[in-house]
Amino acid sequence: MQHSQLSPNARQQLAETVILNKARLGLSWQDLADGTGLALTFVTAALLGQHALPEAAARKVAGQLGLDDDAVLLLQTIPLRGSIPGGIPTDPTIYRFYEMLQVYGSTLKALVHEQFGDGIISAINFKLDIQKVEDPEGGSRAVITLDGKYLPTKPF
Repeated sequence: MQHSQLSPNARQQLAETVILNKARLGLSWQDLADGTGLALTFVTAALLGQHALPEAAARKVAGQLGLDDDAVLLLQTIPLRGSIPGGIPTDPTIYRFYEMLQVYGSTLKALVHEQFGDGIISAINFKLDIQKVEDPEGGSRAVITLDGKYLPTKPF
């Protein structure tokens, strides 16, 4: 049986422990995701408190991180999602995503509605990927793929 959380506090505290143990042990997010059968981005989001992990994955990452049985259970609970407190984000990386949506949000909305009709792109039936690629002009670029299922609005 799955359980849900009443507040984000326990998962936030666990996320802090995950980050600390990850650093102490010299592990990468990829190290933690390997062998779970789940995407790097999903496992990372789960360890940061945004998704529930299946039991086998929770046990695997908890073992790597030296976490106890309570942490294994907590990693399996359905969290209160949302890692950004109200208002405009102040972290520079998160702010740039906010800025991208401020600039391109209405464009994305217009194109989704033109190409798909009235509806939304699901954040539940969703895949996320990030790749580092070399920029032909020098340096690196981030290729971020947001892959969500289209859900049409249904009149009632």
